[in-house]
Amino acid sequence: MALLASDPQHPGLNSHEIGPLSRRYGERVWESCLENRNQRAARMYWISGPEKNEITVIGVEPHPEVQTSPGYAKVRLSVTAKETE
Repeated sequence: MALLASDPQHPGLNSHEIGPLSRRYGERVWESCLENRNQRAARMYWISGPEKNEITVIGVEPHPEVQTSPGYAKVRLSVTAKETE
């Protein structure tokens, strides 16, 4: 968490936007690895905000099998501020 808070794009986190989740939730959803060198480790999902230079963790899930259906469709994240507006 400290590394994510200080530098969400640190190479060790392998943070990257997840297009299918961004489209579903209407804002950029990022995925970061919770363990290095373990493809099956859990993933943390987060969005930017609500304030500048802040992030909000919206889920921790097992790594989805994205090569098979339904992949990211099985990922369920917390409700975001945009969804409640």
